[in-house]
Amino acid sequence: MNIAKLSDEGESHLTMSPGERFKQALAAFDEYNANDPHQEEWEGKWYPKEVLYAQRMSEQLSRYAPDAAEHIQLAARCQHIGRWEIPREQYPMDRKGYLQWRTVLKSLHATIAGKILLRCGYDNETIGNVTFILLKKELFSHPDTQLLEDVICLVFVAHYLEAFAARHDDDKVIDILRKTIKKMSTRAIHSVGQLPLSEKTKELIQRAIASC
Repeated sequence: MNIAKLSDEGESHLTMSPGERFKQALAAFDEYNANDPHQEEWEGKWYPKEVLYAQRMSEQLSRYAPDAAEHIQLAARCQHIGRWEIPREQYPMDRKGYLQWRTVLKSLHATIAGKILLRCGYDNETIGNVTFILLKKELFSHPDTQLLEDVICLVFVAHYLEAFAARHDDDKVIDILRKTIKKMSTRAIHSVGQLPLSEKTKELIQRAIASC
């Protein structure tokens, strides 16, 4: 599935209940992400990488903020939608290139998500709220954007940090953790302590927090 196809499809949504519309949107996000050629194994089963990531985002949001508004739930599910379409290698392999890549990705995610939500019958206000968060606008000052960022960071620590730590020395890991912690709210930092992590990982996190 591609963006052009999304814009051309004309599914009827006039009789759809809000709950049905929400489920359809999540399913459409997952269907799009199912095209990810990269696979990841989890608990003995292989998944398209971004499908698994999206599900982890939804699960973490439901634990961290079970009463989150619908537009935040939608944003969490499509936070990386279509990520594989713009490979990191298309930009210089330095800090500047990384930031350029992330900026372009945010626009891609917002564009794809907006088209899917429109097809599912969402109003312009909801679509605008979702894309606002995906574009990371007013990070650190807008509560919705900060909430999504907290969930992103918690998913990274819970599911990806230990694999990252295994590939890099402690100083590199602590540096990444410092940058991650600086993007988190105080509440999210405290929530890290509730995650099931190895003693080694907990030690690295404490060292990072102490050096912030």
